[in-house]
Amino acid sequence: MTDELLDVLVVGGGAAGLNAALVLARARRRVAVIDAGEPRNRFAPHMHGFLSRDGMSPLDLLEAGRAEVRGYGGEIVNGRAVSAAGEAGAFTVTLDDGRMLSSRRLVIATGLRDDLPDVPGLAEQWGRGAVACPYCDGWESRDLRIGVLAFTPMGAHQAGLLRQWSSDVTFVGPAAADLDAETRAGFDARGIRIVPAQVTAVLSAPAGADGPGALTGVALDDGSTIPLDRLFVGPRPVANDALLRELGADYAEGPVGEWVVADPFGATSVPGVWVAGNSAVAHALVVMAAASGAAAATQINADLVADDTRRAVAALTAAAG
Repeated sequence: MTDELLDVLVVGGGAAGLNAALVLARARRRVAVIDAGEPRNRFAPHMHGFLSRDGMSPLDLLEAGRAEVRGYGGEIVNGRAVSAAGEAGAFTVTLDDGRMLSSRRLVIATGLRDDLPDVPGLAEQWGRGAVACPYCDGWESRDLRIGVLAFTPMGAHQAGLLRQWSSDVTFVGPAAADLDAETRAGFDARGIRIVPAQVTAVLSAPAGADGPGALTGVALDDGSTIPLDRLFVGPRPVANDALLRELGADYAEGPVGEWVVADPFGATSVPGVWVAGNSAVAHALVVMAAASGAAAATQINADLVADDTRRAVAALTAAAG
C-alpha cells in the first residue's frame, strides 16, 4: 500500500490518529498511520475517563487500536515523519529513514510534549507520583497529601480543583506569592495551604525490587521538606508541530500559547490538511482525542467523496467529448 498514492496519511499513532484511521479504513479508504511510538501518556500506567476503558493502560489501548486499524486494511508504518510537502491531492511525507509516502489528504496527530520544570527528581516520578491532570489522577489521589507545584498559571487552577478530592492540598513554589487577592482568599477559605518557597527536589523512597520508590514529598530552599503522597504539576505544553509549520498552517494565540488554527472538525488553513487530538486542542483528554480523530475522519471522507465525484464527472465528460 505504501508504494501507492494513499487516500489519507495519518501522522501520529496515538488515540486521535488511530481513531481517524479506523473510521477511514472502515470507509474503505486507503489509509496508513505513521507511528514513532512515543505517545505523550506513555509514562502513565493507566488512563481514566474513557467510557468502557477506564483504568486501561494507554499502551494497551494503542495496541488494540493498531490491531483494529489493520483489521480493516489500514497500515501502520513504524517511523518518524520529518518532513511534509505538497498540496491537496498530492502530499508527500518523508520519514527519518528516507522512505517517502504520498497521499491525497493528511491528518496531523503528532500531539504535544510536556516541558517539565527543572526540578531534580521530578522526571523520575513523572506519570507515577508526579502527574498533571486532576481528572486523570484525582480519584487515585483522593484523601492523600497532595502538593501542587506553582510553576505556571495552570497551577492555581489545579490546586482549586484538587481540593475536591482531598482536604490536604498544598500550593508550593515561588509563583504562590503572586496569587491575586481573590484566589488567595478562596484558598484560605477552603484550607489550601500556600507555601511561596522554591522547590529544590522531588523526594522519593528508595527503589525496591519492583522499581523506583514512591514519591514522599518535596524539599525546599530553606532546608525543610513537605511530606506528600502525590504532586501535581502543570507543565508547559509544547506542540509537536514541525510538519504543520512546514506546510504553512495558520496559528493564533490561545490559552497555552500559539496553537494551530482549525475548525471544529480539525480542518486547518491548508487545504487537505486536518489536525486531531492534542495537535488540535492542547487540553484534550484521551477520550476527547479519540473523538476528534473520528470527527476529522468523517469530514475527510466526505471531502474525498466530493473529489471522487468531480473526477468521475470530468472523466465521463472527457470520454463523451
